[in-house]
Amino acid sequence: MQELAWHFDAQNVVAGERREYGSTDIHITLDDVKNPLFKGVEGDIITVWASHGDKLSQLPPGFTTIAASANAPFAGIAHNSKPFYAVQFHPEVTHTPQGPTIVKNFAVNICGSKQNWTMQEFKDQEIERIRALVGPTGQVIGAVSGGVDSSVAARLMHEAIGDRFHAVLVDNGVLRLNEAEIVRETLNEHLGVNLTVVDSSNRFLDALKGVSDPEKKRKIIGHLFIAVFQETAERIAEKAENTPAAGPVEWLLQGTLYPDVIESISYKGPSATIKSHHNVGGLPKDMKLKVIEPLRELYKSEVRILGRSLGIPEDLVMRHPFPAFLPTGNAGPGLAIRITGPVDTEKLKIARQADSIFIEEIRKAGLYSEISQAYAAVFGETFTVGVMGDKRVYGNVVQLRAVQTTDFMTATVFEFSFAFLQRVSNRIVNEVRGVTRVGKPPATIECE
Repeated sequence: MQELAWHFDAQNVVAGERREYGSTDIHITLDDVKNPLFKGVEGDIITVWASHGDKLSQLPPGFTTIAASANAPFAGIAHNSKPFYAVQFHPEVTHTPQGPTIVKNFAVNICGSKQNWTMQEFKDQEIERIRALVGPTGQVIGAVSGGVDSSVAARLMHEAIGDRFHAVLVDNGVLRLNEAEIVRETLNEHLGVNLTVVDSSNRFLDALKGVSDPEKKRKIIGHLFIAVFQETAERIAEKAENTPAAGPVEWLLQGTLYPDVIESISYKGPSATIKSHHNVGGLPKDMKLKVIEPLRELYKSEVRILGRSLGIPEDLVMRHPFPAFLPTGNAGPGLAIRITGPVDTEKLKIARQADSIFIEEIRKAGLYSEISQAYAAVFGETFTVGVMGDKRVYGNVVQLRAVQTTDFMTATVFEFSFAFLQRVSNRIVNEVRGVTRVGKPPATIECE
């Protein structure tokens, strides 16, 4: 909306008296006949998801108001004679419950889009596009982590060009417990993907020594990963010489999803870049490999549908995301941004063990598929006093995090029972050496 209003006059956009972040209510001001954007929406007042600190000071010429909120008198506007519409909220996210109706009204009823897209058609077209792009001898290298995005991208690439696709798992030292072995077994043995495992954990951990800033962690891991990847690509090309798979390694597969694109790029103005570690950000200018992104126009839920059509097991299709830079995980900051402050082997051990216990208990409780993402984080620079046995100990704090979402752009906290949290807390404090507090474990009342 701001972009449209600014086009007519820069004075149309001003800072709001207060910001609107999160759920808010808007009042629809016109009926369905005069306001086709909100046709079929239930009620005159609807809940939407807002995320802005500015607003329109006045309507652009030729426009009328179709929705308003307490803080934004122009929450929705429409042109009087042309099919121009704008809203100051996010209809595309989970937390705008009637958002799908609004988006459908615009795309189908107003723009005239046809609803004839199918996943099978997408898969067939993408395979043909990959083959044409890569050519008959070209080779592709791609990062994998065992997450759904990288696994689906790898399986799709393998179906398109076979063993000319080389999946690479780089152990960057900040993977989850037993991650490398799980990925090798899943992709190589079960899905038939050509996989190379590169252990560069010491190289990454040396580069991360003493670094506390999470953005610096992301950049260090991202740039070092590209260097490791290019070195690996050269070795793979040399190894493939004089074989049926001979050809230059020119392409880098990325599992970029549509939300990654939205959250990684600031389009004009001061909108923030939310996730610099995502696939679309942080790539060095001198990178020799060209990027190929077959999932770039899909949401997570659509990637899972594609994964099923490619024969990927359900437990992998529904696996929770892991912080990524290239296709979901092993190039990414991983546990480095689930540990506040500097990363070391002791904190990594705590994070891995605590996370494993948390996920194990979630699965045992039958809650895994209800939760979109869950993990245990370590407050690396915060220590608390705990009482274990008959002595006072000074140890780490573990935070449990679990959310629900479908679009992976907005989320709500998953509500566990107290009995579940107590069980997880007790297990972590008892089984993970160096932890004294998880929500409400045995501990003194005061933090210090």
